Amino acid sequence: MKITELQFPGCFLIESSKFMDVRGGFVKTYHKNIFEENGIKIDLAEEFYSVSRKDVLRGMHFQLPPSDHEKLVYCMNGSVLDVFLDIRKNSPTYGQSMGIELSGENARALFLPRGIAHGFLSLEDNSVMVYKTSTVHDPMKDCGIRWDSFGYNWPVSAPVISDRDTKHSTFSEFNSPF
Repeated sequence: MKITELQFPGCFLIESSKFMDVRGGFVKTYHKNIFEENGIKIDLAEEFYSVSRKDVLRGMHFQLPPSDHEKLVYCMNGSVLDVFLDIRKNSPTYGQSMGIELSGENARALFLPRGIAHGFLSLEDNSVMVYKTSTVHDPMKDCGIRWDSFGYNWPVSAPVISDRDTKHSTFSEFNSPF
């Protein structure tokens, strides 16, 4: 595993080795000791996944305190443009966003700390995203920033998006508790 801290404090790109043979492939997505040696400590509380068609945009999601969480995400099948936005008021990268392609082929993952809004655009049909979080989903603290309100240049003109995600606050309207 190669783990690199990104320009957003506390955000890490994890590049795992992918082992292939006649049976298929094998990828290790988490190793507690390697993560901790690289500054990532996460106690996992919940895991789930989503399956998306091409041009589906999900995001930008996070949970409010005290249910806020750290998140480990990766794309097990297909490919996505994973996008994250720093909503931590005291962070040097507050209000900045970044996108990284995750795919079943490149075996990359992202670790995102509390105070990072997260979303992705599915780049192909049947893209499977896995999420491991440090807290369980809390519908009362579930929140988001509207996907088109923080200046990210999404490479899609008409994404498929949920009604819920179209109703999130804009970034300029959001008063961050982080």
